[in-house]
Amino acid sequence: MQIRNATYKVSSPSYTLCPPTDVPEYAFIGRSNVGKSSLINLLTRKGLAKTSQKPGKTMLINHFAINDGEFFIVDLPGYGYAARGKEQREEFSKMIKEYILNRAQMTLLFVLIDVRHKPQKIDLDFLEWLGQNSVPFAIVFTKADKLGPVAVLNKVEEYKKVLKEQWEELPPVFITSSEDKRGKEDLLQYIESINNSCQSHQDKEEN
Repeated sequence: MQIRNATYKVSSPSYTLCPPTDVPEYAFIGRSNVGKSSLINLLTRKGLAKTSQKPGKTMLINHFAINDGEFFIVDLPGYGYAARGKEQREEFSKMIKEYILNRAQMTLLFVLIDVRHKPQKIDLDFLEWLGQNSVPFAIVFTKADKLGPVAVLNKVEEYKKVLKEQWEELPPVFITSSEDKRGKEDLLQYIESINNSCQSHQDKEEN
């Protein structure tokens, strides 16, 4: 799939204020400073999503229209930013979970994980919550350029091994780098395949 254009649409403090659309939405989430905005820029265009060296910059639900509104990419606030107070962390958690559970257009959630680190409890707990709520998701390992090829594969296999302790079937897994563009085409092809499935389903319902 080729992304011809990508346009910032709106930032919302609640899922109830998100734009009224009837097309698929692909939401991106992860711990603060995982490289979320950089990955979105890799998939779309440089400078679309605001990046920052300071974690916790994304504080709203940001919608980006792709290919004249064929589908949306959604940038969600990162979770687990320790510098936020407990009350603010709870507010962000509520915002995120309400969007994930109640936004009918949310087709798939991409959960970003820094490939350099061992499995973190906060990520594992979030993945478990997604499973308990039957939320469709895929795991995207980021910053693969920071390690050698063998080390990256070892880290991914280590993560899968931990997940298999609780999961009978693992979600799709992608390895990416916003620096060397690794994984870009794989992600775009995956999104395209889901878009095609959604369109086929819609055509059958209309007929």
